[in-house]
Amino acid sequence: GAPTISIFLKPPGVIPPGGSTAICCICQHDNGNFVLYKNGQQLRTLELRGSRAEFSISNATQEDTGAYSCHYLDGDTVLARSETLEVMVQEFRLPKPVLSVLPGHEVAAGAYVIFHCTIAHSNAGCFLYLEGQIKPLDLLSKEQNYFNLSHVHKGNRGRYSCQCFTKGASFEWSAVSKTLDLVVR
Repeated sequence: GAPTISIFLKPPGVIPPGGSTAICCICQHDNGNFVLYKNGQQLRTLELRGSRAEFSISNATQEDTGAYSCHYLDGDTVLARSETLEVMVQEFRLPKPVLSVLPGHEVAAGAYVIFHCTIAHSNAGCFLYLEGQIKPLDLLSKEQNYFNLSHVHKGNRGRYSCQCFTKGASFEWSAVSKTLDLVVR
């Protein structure tokens, strides 16, 4: 079958001006090339290292905002296209949130785990990120500022973080929390 490509930001989240991140593209084949597109325009060919390629964004500006996708090519033939990854560059105006996990960051498979994202702001919503995912796992609100995994499995392990925002006349963002590594035994 056709190869599938995953695309994600590492680390995930909205980036501040001057900040940095990397767009990662992963494909299970390792003999072709990735071409990165931005807003439908070809941006550049990426060098494969194993089955992945990265495009670094450093000293970010508004110019870096956009919709990115990866095409996987063998010669001139497009074998696969990734989903579209939205990259946003915004000033951070809210306090930095704190991510915590209960019962702890090392759990046995099958355990019940709760992530809490706490921010010193009365009506912010927060996104929970898992590195390697194209979209946030969940949107947390003041009413429900936690995210639970009822039967944890090995697929849930990884690096989590959260980032908060308020929706007024415009969106205001916080920095991304410190990351938290969930280990599933």
